[in-house]
Amino acid sequence: MRLSEGLSVGFTAIYVNKMRSLLTMLGIVVGVASVLAMIAVGDGAKMIILQDADKLGGASQFSMFRGNWVRKNGRWVRNRSSEYLKYDDVMAIEAECPSVELVIPRIPRWGGVLVQASGGAEKRTGYNGVDPHFPLGMNWGIQQGRFFTEGEFDDRQKVCVLGSDVATELFGDESPLGKEIKVARKASWERRGRRRERSMERFTVVGVMRPRGRSLRFGWNLDDILFIPLTTAQERFTGNDYVRMITIKAKSMDLVEKATEEVKAVMRRRHRNQDDFFHVWVLNESMEQLNKISLVIKITLGSIAGFSLLVGGIGIMNMMLVSVTERTREIGLRKAIGAKRVDILFQFLVEAVVMCSVGGLLGIGLGIGAGYGMAGIAVKIVKVVPEWPAVISTEWMVISVVFSAVIGISFGLYPAIKAAQLSPIEALRTE
Repeated sequence: MRLSEGLSVGFTAIYVNKMRSLLTMLGIVVGVASVLAMIAVGDGAKMIILQDADKLGGASQFSMFRGNWVRKNGRWVRNRSSEYLKYDDVMAIEAECPSVELVIPRIPRWGGVLVQASGGAEKRTGYNGVDPHFPLGMNWGIQQGRFFTEGEFDDRQKVCVLGSDVATELFGDESPLGKEIKVARKASWERRGRRRERSMERFTVVGVMRPRGRSLRFGWNLDDILFIPLTTAQERFTGNDYVRMITIKAKSMDLVEKATEEVKAVMRRRHRNQDDFFHVWVLNESMEQLNKISLVIKITLGSIAGFSLLVGGIGIMNMMLVSVTERTREIGLRKAIGAKRVDILFQFLVEAVVMCSVGGLLGIGLGIGAGYGMAGIAVKIVKVVPEWPAVISTEWMVISVVFSAVIGISFGLYPAIKAAQLSPIEALRTE
């Protein structure tokens, strides 16, 4: 029997017994659909976390900061070290660490700072003192104007770049470029209806950052902030030469661990062999944990789907055994007119494979629809993201169809062998 004839007979058998075939394929359909739907939602969550990592500059970065508390002998104690991070450390890391691509110093103030526009509008926000390489290191573009220059950084100029939300709240639809704002030197909060006003510094707006959104990990609205030269922040706000945070960008994700060790070696050499006065936070480690969790989820889902497909395979075998019994005279007639055992075997095996493959294709269609539906439900339940992507995996689609075909071969083999071994004389005598 040729393959085309076998496929034709297989599809005809499914069509003649439509309801029975559909119920038999149901286990295959549900198993494949459940896997694809859960993988789509799970990979969507992973994509959301990767996008959030990109907001912070990408997974090839790690940060170093001086905390108020350090861990010693298994417990947290106050950091009493006289060592601090400084801009000279930034220059040394760039010069002496071959695995490092870029170093971004930062003095962050995340909120509570009063900012007033020249037109009278005001808001409370935060500022970051950074260097001119900040947009490059964070992969963050400019929406209007420009970022401050090396010359403005070196000369401690009072210029600033606004986050998109800050620009909108202070200036509305007007362009803020070239306009003046006043920034309080220290954070202040309203208490009992009274607000302690702080002395203000005047800054000229030279640019507006592109919208970036909120960081899911830290909760910061990255658009509700303004950026000033780090040297200006040191002179006008902190009154010292300390750098509170340094973000290091490795040349690739694979070099993050090596870059971390290189940076620690430089810091030990520069700070009296001390490396416990600062903390190192590696984003790549969080991504590795995410990958491990994702792998466990896929294995779990695969196991659940495997049981579902096993049940579906047993259903296929049961139906094929019933089909062999019902078509005993047909088998005897085929053998009487010259059909060989291999032809009968091939005929029933193809029927089982066709049924499982069709079930797999139906499961793919149902799984894609269920994946998008579950992603829509996830957005309403987890209200931290405006959109939950449903990532349809082509790899898992192919695996599902192939696995369905394997199920058809495995569970259709016994009924096919039983049909092939029937004696034509006995088969023709069957009522």
